[in-house]
Amino acid sequence: MKNPKIIPHKIFTLQEIIYQVNRLRLLSKTISFTNGCFDILHEGHIASLSDAASEADYLIVGVNADESVRKLKGEHRPINNQYSRATLLASLLMVDAVVIFEEDTPLKLIKAILPDVLVKGGDYTIDKIVGANEVIANGGRVVINPIVEGFSTSGLIEKINQL
Repeated sequence: MKNPKIIPHKIFTLQEIIYQVNRLRLLSKTISFTNGCFDILHEGHIASLSDAASEADYLIVGVNADESVRKLKGEHRPINNQYSRATLLASLLMVDAVVIFEEDTPLKLIKAILPDVLVKGGDYTIDKIVGANEVIANGGRVVINPIVEGFSTSGLIEKINQL
């Protein structure tokens, strides 16, 4: 992509992404979904997003809103606000759409779009993945990608704080 003007158009509201998903389904496109805080993008995120994108025709990334990140990661997070995080994700070639969600989990978003593939990275088990039951019940599948060792946002923050 050489046209940076498209980046803001890859950031959707819930209603806009529902419309987009319905349009894509009419075109017989498959949809992959993953989510996270993505506070400081690193190589592990890129690997995980690339893997998620390879699972379907269209990748939607759910991004925790700032307040949700604070609840999950602590009062000093996020480092980057939700709009900065969404913009960085939207600028990546493998990401087709970004949606910021306000809730503690992406369950409402997952139920609204019912992706063909729900992708999580890490040491999750399917029974611990939010939305897995709903996606499977709808005929979709859940993929757990391995973590790229040596890369974590918390680790990066700790390293920066030691400088």
